[in-house]
Amino acid sequence: MTDNTQAPGAQAAGNQPSFAIEKIYAKDLSLEVPNAPQVFLSRDTPQVNVQLRSEATPIDTSIYEVKLTLTVAATLSENRNLFLIELTQAGVFRIQNVPENELELVLGIGCPNILFPYARETISDAVTRAGFQPVLLAPVNFEAIYYQSRQQAQAGNGQGSPLMQ
Repeated sequence: MTDNTQAPGAQAAGNQPSFAIEKIYAKDLSLEVPNAPQVFLSRDTPQVNVQLRSEATPIDTSIYEVKLTLTVAATLSENRNLFLIELTQAGVFRIQNVPENELELVLGIGCPNILFPYARETISDAVTRAGFQPVLLAPVNFEAIYYQSRQQAQAGNGQGSPLMQ
């Protein structure tokens, strides 16, 4: 005779929220140095502009792809482009038993926080390999960005989720 009863905490443990990183990868990387080699002769300090956005896409039940896209452009004082880098750093995440109202927070804040150091390193490495001084991106407050984009989405079209595509 087989005993099919579970220990008291076993069933509850099966319903506990879980989070796992399945894969982190550079999905797309583009580097342009349109005015080389002349830009290497300039001694001006470039202006660096950084833009970023994130989005999450469900792949399967409890599996999501989160993409963090960064665009880094450097220009010289005479409006010459020094370089332009576009990077989409992505990750596949397994997220189970997370309440729906908290899932968007994990996808919009937690996952980008995990991806950002990888993106930062990739951009710095690409800029260095292109012959320039490394660009060290400052830390990013993804919580503030998430809530700001949510407010803009609610004000613009009445939708509450700017993240999920």
